[in-house]
Amino acid sequence: PTEDTAEDENTDPDTLEVHFLDVGQGDCTLIRCGEASMLIDAGVNGIGTKIQNYLQKQGVKELDYLVLTHPDADHIGSADVVITKFPIGSLFMSDYTKDNKTYERLMQAIDYKGLKSTTPKPGDSYDLGDAQITFLSPAVSYTDPNNASLALKVSLGENSFLFTGDCEEKAEQEMLKSGLDLSSEVYKVGHHGSKTSSCKDFLQAVSPSYGVISCGEGNDYGHPHAETLNNLRAMGVQLFRTDEQGTIVAEADGKEIKWNCSPTESWKAGEATVSSTKEQSSAKAAAS
Repeated sequence: PTEDTAEDENTDPDTLEVHFLDVGQGDCTLIRCGEASMLIDAGVNGIGTKIQNYLQKQGVKELDYLVLTHPDADHIGSADVVITKFPIGSLFMSDYTKDNKTYERLMQAIDYKGLKSTTPKPGDSYDLGDAQITFLSPAVSYTDPNNASLALKVSLGENSFLFTGDCEEKAEQEMLKSGLDLSSEVYKVGHHGSKTSSCKDFLQAVSPSYGVISCGEGNDYGHPHAETLNNLRAMGVQLFRTDEQGTIVAEADGKEIKWNCSPTESWKAGEATVSSTKEQSSAKAAAS
């Protein structure tokens, strides 16, 4: 498209843009609709300036919503920078707390800006320009941070995108019981493509046409796991991956979705260098 049409697309309030940022082994998604902007998670520690630059390049001056799905360091690592640098309309956070330096820095930034956070309930909905945000989880309290993740669906017309943070099977089953509509055209694959997420029942209910995995190249956990990839492939899901393709951008007009790259053809699983039992202790060490 010429520069003019690209500009028109960007200012068109009917376009929903979803930017799955390449933040290595972590999560950070920018969503825009018209003048409204939302950020879901803020990657690992030390990339605040990278996120800030990306948002500014997209013309984002403030965030209507900041959603921090859960307090693991690969999801809230640079949230303190985002909160310090951008005005935030509403801050949504999991009710799960952590006792480490990353979480401490986040809370200091929230205090510094005089923000108050809320934990939404399943069924709560908000407008993002012409699009709608609906929260789906958590319905109950969990003893682990992953299942305590906020899950939400963003819809514009016939197009919908599902984000589940690091929700694992327990939380997925709870969502299935809720009776809320989980079906989504695009599924940001839970927990970086881990086999502990995206259980078959849940995938069938979501029934996505497209999947996006945000993970780091050669990450220690072996994400995405072969089981998850096989299940997605068997369903005919077209898959995108930040570890192979960098930042992935989808543009939805309420009827169709256009992508900035073609789906991956590799279906290559990661190779774990830490066992899953060590996964949490190494994540804990990274967060302190």
